[in-house]
Amino acid sequence: MFISSAFAQTAPAAAPAGGMMSSLTGMLPLVLMFVVLYFIMIRPQMKRQKEHRAMIEAIAKGDEVATAGGIVGRVTRLSEGFLHIEIASGVEVQIQRSAVSQVLPKGTVK
Repeated sequence: MFISSAFAQTAPAAAPAGGMMSSLTGMLPLVLMFVVLYFIMIRPQMKRQKEHRAMIEAIAKGDEVATAGGIVGRVTRLSEGFLHIEIASGVEVQIQRSAVSQVLPKGTVK
């Protein structure tokens, strides 16, 4: 039922089948999965982040923006990390620059 210790000691040692080539072949699927993951998920996300950062830096007074929370308004004042947007006549809110999800075409907000 159990392997005897004498039998286990007399078994020949497992020799490397292909040496270095065998270990590289075993690593190939892992490397291929990482490459596919990079090109399908990581690279496009980095591109979107770069475009969003450029959009936020290009916001100017008078631009019409939509926030991540769904608020739409016109930029009235700019500061380092915040925007002041007018969402209605006489109603102005202060939001973080990173909360802007998109810059709308002129004339969207009435």
